[in-house]
Amino acid sequence: MKRSLIYLPLIVLSVGCASPKTTIHAVKPAEGRYLFDFGTSNTATGFTAVSPSTFYNEKIGYGFDRNTTVTSVNRGDNDPLKDGFVSSDKPFYFSVRVPEGNYNVKVVMGDKEGTSDATVRAENRRMMANRVQTTRGELKTVELTLNIRDTLIRANNTRVRIKDRERAYLHWDNKLTLEFNGVEPKVAAIEISPAPADVVTVFLAGNSTVVDQAEEPYAAWGQMLPAFLMPGRVAVANYAESGESLSSFIAARRFEKMLSLMKAGDYAFVEFGHNDQKQKGEGIGAFTSYKKDLKYFIAEVKKQGSIPVLVTSMMRRNFDSNGKITNSLGDYPEAVRQTAKEEGVAMIDLNAMSKTMYEAWGPEGSIKAFVHFPANTFPNQKVALKDDTHFTPFGAYQIAQIILKGIRSNKLDLAAFIKPGTRNFNPSKPDKFESFYWPNSPSIAASKPDGN
Repeated sequence: MKRSLIYLPLIVLSVGCASPKTTIHAVKPAEGRYLFDFGTSNTATGFTAVSPSTFYNEKIGYGFDRNTTVTSVNRGDNDPLKDGFVSSDKPFYFSVRVPEGNYNVKVVMGDKEGTSDATVRAENRRMMANRVQTTRGELKTVELTLNIRDTLIRANNTRVRIKDRERAYLHWDNKLTLEFNGVEPKVAAIEISPAPADVVTVFLAGNSTVVDQAEEPYAAWGQMLPAFLMPGRVAVANYAESGESLSSFIAARRFEKMLSLMKAGDYAFVEFGHNDQKQKGEGIGAFTSYKKDLKYFIAEVKKQGSIPVLVTSMMRRNFDSNGKITNSLGDYPEAVRQTAKEEGVAMIDLNAMSKTMYEAWGPEGSIKAFVHFPANTFPNQKVALKDDTHFTPFGAYQIAQIILKGIRSNKLDLAAFIKPGTRNFNPSKPDKFESFYWPNSPSIAASKPDGN
């Protein structure tokens, strides 16, 4: 079956090329580690066998999920972790029930008698390793660190007030879910273990331009960020949600949930504005209520010993007749700049840098970064999509690179944990769409995200 693919040169991955036997170890279940050997051949000592008929249910707590299926291939090696794998010509999901927390994940991929080519995502299409390719006979161990959460605020036994549609999202359930996609994904083994306490968590607060978008063709910069950060050192906890303003984010206890999990040395990035500017009423405005909420955010994060980072909201795709982007966000970006200066905290001017990037592409070139598709591009899509606020995966990937630039220019300690080889992005010279790689996930949006 042909896949819908968009191409990008391989991003730098933390991938070890040692054999699985040297990187995956059987340990006692009491240590909180989960070890899975895929296929129908011999099972490695201490590992749990996973066959194509192992489907997820709450009783066993692991298995293939979301109605996806795989086939098993047996290569007959004496090493049980090399003798076989599972694969599919369609994207497939594997889930494991785990408690809330940060987890290190190792995925052994490859084929002793062939090649493999895979993308690894987690939860709601969170990009973890955008492309992993192995040569004939090669096995690679791909290392990931990811955050798993639920709605419970354990400090006071309350819950985040999520929206009805969020109840189906993979990032609020009690499972760690991996999506294997790409031309030829071949998965031999998986190890999941709790991440050490010193792993830095990067918390994200924001709206639909930041959230882990659950469905194609939408994406946001928060779900692209994990692929650029070093596994074993950083986990990204994306609490953003479509349609939120900073005040509604706080009122829904999303911020309270973040604070309950923060520790000294963690980061809290905050980017709002698109929905805040629509709020009306006495005392509501960029330089009044919005600044007040930003200062509250900063103060509470600092109480945890964590590091607040303000991010100005990116521009919408609004070109004038001269090919220049016009501001449609009012005073909200300036309110963020003022607050950062007054409070002495780091600020990433995504607003200014996104303007530079859109103008470098121009009115036509920038269309590919936003959700513009003719009718019937996707199943059941009866009308054309023309959205100048929300990004395609390509656009979200570019915005994430601007965030990395901001991390570096602010000289944050977090910059030391950007993966080696990641370039210093120049918004005036953004990538071309044709260079981007993104095999579509199975879920297609029936409607656009909240907010505009």
